[in-house]
Amino acid sequence: MANYNKRYYVVWKGRVPGVYDNLDDAMEQVDNFPGAMFKSYDSPQAAAEAYRRSEVREDKKDLGNILLNSSRANIPASGKPDYFSFPEIDLNGWAVDASCLGNPGRMEYRGIELMSGRELFRVGPFEKSTNNIGEFLAIVHALALMQQTGESHTIYSDSVTGMAWVRNRKIKTQLTREPANEKCFKMMERALSWLNTHHYSTRILKWQTERWGEVPADFGRK
Repeated sequence: MANYNKRYYVVWKGRVPGVYDNLDDAMEQVDNFPGAMFKSYDSPQAAAEAYRRSEVREDKKDLGNILLNSSRANIPASGKPDYFSFPEIDLNGWAVDASCLGNPGRMEYRGIELMSGRELFRVGPFEKSTNNIGEFLAIVHALALMQQTGESHTIYSDSVTGMAWVRNRKIKTQLTREPANEKCFKMMERALSWLNTHHYSTRILKWQTERWGEVPADFGRK
């Protein structure tokens, strides 16, 4: 029998835009987020279609700016590599990175589109965490977001440790769990649960910093 009370939620503006099948997860994205926008739907198809329509509108809105600035867009910023000169880089890929001020310290992570530089997500800060944890969470976040939106892109990370934790579905950290970092530990648990309950074929590749420069998602705080 169908569950007529089941609702699906589209978050257009929030911490992580996307489609959610759980109200608590959706509320985590919009609670206390300035200008948050979300709506509930009675089927996953309706929610997914609403989210896709919003992405099409955003793409059309951005098209004029892309065309107007096309000549300038292909000129690398001063001191940054021209990624078009490296054919081995998948420019349709995503790049992820984390920043941690201290060890342990205040950590946050984010993901961007390589081609446009558009920020796809940014999460944190988390207190008393580590950079490796942030790198791990960023990769899993990107994987989950792709499955949520039906996309497939190469993921680039400069973290050998973060990639190994994802590949092995196991976190090896000596960080002590305490009230100050409880939220971060819960995020790690959710990430591991996702990895153990989902299949993915996404390529996760090492960003070659020595050859290509800093990973594009870098926070620029070094």
